Amino acid sequence: MDIRWKQRFDNYQNAIKPLHELKTFDINILSFLVKEGIIRRFKNSLDLAWKTLKDKMEFDGLLIDQISPKMVMKKAYHHQYIDEIDLWLAMINDRNILSHTYNEKVVKQIIPIIKRQYLPLLDKLHEALLKDVE
Repeated sequence: MDIRWKQRFDNYQNAIKPLHELKTFDINILSFLVKEGIIRRFKNSLDLAWKTLKDKMEFDGLLIDQISPKMVMKKAYHHQYIDEIDLWLAMINDRNILSHTYNEKVVKQIIPIIKRQYLPLLDKLHEALLKDVE
């Protein structure tokens, strides 16, 4: 039996864990290099989130015919694997912006959003998938 989604889930767990350090950081005093590291960790975590979901849905027998972050998340929402689709899509949009910019102003704007909105959403997905792993 293919357990690819469980293997990817393990990587997802490891990726989001360091993001919890954001809760203790004063973002305003971090160096740009540290902020870049936070952004990199966020992008990796989001990539693993949608890919893990894709693998899980395929494991559950769903056909995934369009493989892109937005399409996978829309399908996951439709099949009730996730909720708050607007926030997931905003997260993907911010990830895309961050992939194509090295502007410190943009980074400073998005890191607080990661801390307040996106990390709790990533955690919620983690908890939901963790139930299926056990």
